Amino acid sequence: MARPSQRPTRPRPAPPQRTSSRTPMVVGVVVVLLVAVVVIGGVLVTGNGSDASGNAIPAVPAPAPYATTVEGGVVTAGGPAPHTVDLYEDALCPACQAFEQRDGDRIAQAVAAGRVQVRYHLVNLLDQRSTPPGYSSAAGNAMICAAEDGAFPAVHASLYAAQPAEGARGYDTGQLVDLGRRAGAGPGYADCVQGNRHTGEVAINFQQARNDPALLQGGSFGTPTVVLDGRRVDLDSPELAAVLGG
Repeated sequence: MARPSQRPTRPRPAPPQRTSSRTPMVVGVVVVLLVAVVVIGGVLVTGNGSDASGNAIPAVPAPAPYATTVEGGVVTAGGPAPHTVDLYEDALCPACQAFEQRDGDRIAQAVAAGRVQVRYHLVNLLDQRSTPPGYSSAAGNAMICAAEDGAFPAVHASLYAAQPAEGARGYDTGQLVDLGRRAGAGPGYADCVQGNRHTGEVAINFQQARNDPALLQGGSFGTPTVVLDGRRVDLDSPELAAVLGG
């Protein structure tokens, strides 16, 4: 399988505004090669190519079941484990989609097996790269809502499998609510999504990450960023591969 670039999605050198965010060209090329094709109900949907124009989001089965909790806007997958992974990601980030396509199943299986506990920090680095702006916040909020209502694995996998393209229309509230319903989310999910309950926390996650020197690479923060047992590691690090591989 092709492997994603190790250069995370990063903002351009500019004042601290999300409008300056960009995706490196090399990542874009790799993601084109890694585009996911999902066939649901006879409709062909390509990851990172959909304009999200009113179509239902294809529901992808969860790669492995695991419990989630939410505290302070951070989704914790699984219980205490020998290793802890902190994963910083943006729902619109093509490099995050490529990482999910490559390692998402292994991460879910490692969590379900109790080898790893993963803390998902959903951020809105690319909020200005959807039309209209705000999809990173909306999708991050939906993932946190799903974690509170028992549907995070499926919602998380589905939103990356059919990721909208940067600059295009993101999925709207109705589509996000419908996805959660089909993924088995509990009764509180719709109110959580419609009320934007966690969008403020998604923004705080981003601000905290960009100001944490331990998360910076080349002086800036990008997604995806992976921290293994308290130390930032490359996506292709042997240590991460060993932990996920068992």
